[in-house]
This record gives sequence, C-alpha cells and structure tokens, in this order.
Amino acid sequence: MIEVDVALARSDFTLRAAFTGGAGITALFGPSGCGKTTVIRLVAGLERPDRGRIALGATVLVDTERGVRLPAHRRRIGLVFQDAQLFPHLSVAGNLAYGRFFTPRAARRVEQARVVEVLGIGHLLARRPATLSGGERQRVAIGRALLTSPDLLLMDEPLAALDESRKLEILPFIEHLRDAFAIPILYVSHSVEEVARLASTVVKMEKGEVAGVGAPAEVLSPTRVATSIERFEAVSILTGRIAAVDAAYDVTTIEHPAGRIVVPGRLGPIGGAQRLTVGATEVTLARARGSETSVRTALTGRIEKVVADGGPFALVTLALDGGEKLHAYVTRLGFDALGLSVGDAVSALIKAVSIDERGLAGAEPEPARR
Repeated sequence: MIEVDVALARSDFTLRAAFTGGAGITALFGPSGCGKTTVIRLVAGLERPDRGRIALGATVLVDTERGVRLPAHRRRIGLVFQDAQLFPHLSVAGNLAYGRFFTPRAARRVEQARVVEVLGIGHLLARRPATLSGGERQRVAIGRALLTSPDLLLMDEPLAALDESRKLEILPFIEHLRDAFAIPILYVSHSVEEVARLASTVVKMEKGEVAGVGAPAEVLSPTRVATSIERFEAVSILTGRIAAVDAAYDVTTIEHPAGRIVVPGRLGPIGGAQRLTVGATEVTLARARGSETSVRTALTGRIEKVVADGGPFALVTLALDGGEKLHAYVTRLGFDALGLSVGDAVSALIKAVSIDERGLAGAEPEPARR
C-alpha cells in the first residue's frame, strides 16, 4: 500500500495531494500540468515536498514533521519513464542485468527468466537498443525496472511516446506484469482508455489537487455538459463476462445484467471478465428497442439524471439494470422529442463499430487481409 499526503509550492504551481493506493495499478489521471509527474518524483525521492508524509507499507519514505527522508537509492522503487532510457552500448541482456546488479542478492525476489517470459523479450536478448522498435524498447525498460525487485513500480506516461499500434502492443504486457508479479504500480496517464483498462484505483488530478479517488467507473464518469471536443472524451466503463464468439461474423458477445453487448473481434476466454469503455457520444436512447435497426446492443435501465446548460446537448446518466451507470450525450431536441424525464425506462443502443476492439483485453491480433 502506498500512502501519499504532500504539499509543494513553486512560483507558478502549487501541489496538494493526498491519496492511498492498494494492490494492482493506481492511476494518476488528468491533463498535462495537473501535477501527476510531480507526485511521481516526490514518491521516487527525486524532489522534496514542503510538507507531508509518504509511506510504502510499513516503510516511511518521507515525514517532514519527524525529519524523515529516505534517500532515493534506498526506497526500493522501480522507475519507467516515457523514454525507455536504455544504455545504447549494452545489449538487451546487459540492460536487464544492470537493473539486477544494484539489488543485493538477498533482496532479489524477481527472477530474470520469469521477466523475460512475461514480457516476451527472449528473442531480443542479444540485440542493442538501436535495433529495437519503440514498443520493444519500452518492454525492456519495464523488465529492467522489475529486476530491481522493487516494492513499488512507478510508470510515468510509459506509452506517451509510442504510436497507437505500439501502445496496443504494450498494454497486454503491462496487464501481465500486474498480475504475474503482484507488485503495486503507480501509473501516470492522461489517456482515459489506458486508465479504464489497467487501473484498480484512479486518482483524478486537476490543477495540482486531487479531484477524486475511487474505482475507474466512478472517477472517470462525466459530471457536467462538456464543451467542444471534451464531449468526445467522456466515457462510461462497463464490466461483463464473455459469453460467445461468433467466428462467422468475427464478433464477441458479452453478457451484462442490462443486456448483451456485441463487440467486434474475438475475445477470450469464454466466461472471463471483460471491461469495456463506451463513449458517451456513441450511445443512442430509445423508449423501446426498434425491430428495424442494425444495432445489436440494447441495454435496459432508467434515467437517473439529466444535466443541461441551455446549449444544444444534454448529458443523461442511466442506472442500468444490474447497477452500473451509463452516460449518453444527446441533443436536447432529441431528448425532448421523446418526451423523456428522470425515472423513465429506456434502452441504450450502442453500435459495435464504435468500440475499438484493439484495446480490449484478450483480443486476438487482427488477421492480415489482402
């Protein structure tokens, strides 16, 4: 468990952050300049807070009242940055060994063979960093950090410098290391898709302060009518179980208490849990599902809340059958034309093509097409 309660004042920025992170991945989420990386640097020991306390389990890293400040090299923390920062003159095997070299033998809890297996880098061991793709370099950097046998892994926007295809390559490996090594991770990102897929706990930051802490579905939910492009970033997070794969149509059906969700691609295993991110602009409301539609997903629920500011849009929150929330951006014109109000039963229609199957856990690689 990581506990953070710190304050830091600069000439142009003030940070006040307090939160607790448990097992799995705790994501620091928010726009650029909100203080995410500053928190990481304070936890790592690369900067000093003006006031506060940071503890990792029973080990106090910083306590300004008691005059405690554990040096960075004694904090048993692994670091992964945007740039892999590998040593260009060393092979992949040499870079991995460097991470292990400074860890006392008695403290080496993470085996290199296991790291190589989980990250899929066995075929890269003899190569130099200059010959690797961006995704391969980042996997090696993660491996080097793991081989320090850390008590905490800090990942500061590890995918930000990669293109979309490389990001999708790395995400499954981050999931695997989260599950395989049981090392808590503090993960910085401004990507809602990354956070929704990876995190157990989200710490949402705005202008140097913590705006919310909790499960991704709670913290990432929109609360107001967004303006301009912001509405395309508003999402809901739903969790169901994989029920069936239709190979003939290349789609997967996910069971949810509110209905069946059809997504493109083939996911697995059958019966496994699947977390989905649904854009609020991709949801259509209907009083009842019409028979003449190509949309295969219709989730049932009731209107819980409607937020409008006099502009063209309304943000509608649905309480789905089963308890989860689903958010929909609709025009006020369309909403009023249906005669809807809070408490009404509705169907939420979601097009399968609006869900990016590449970002779903367990997705098979897209087959080559000629």
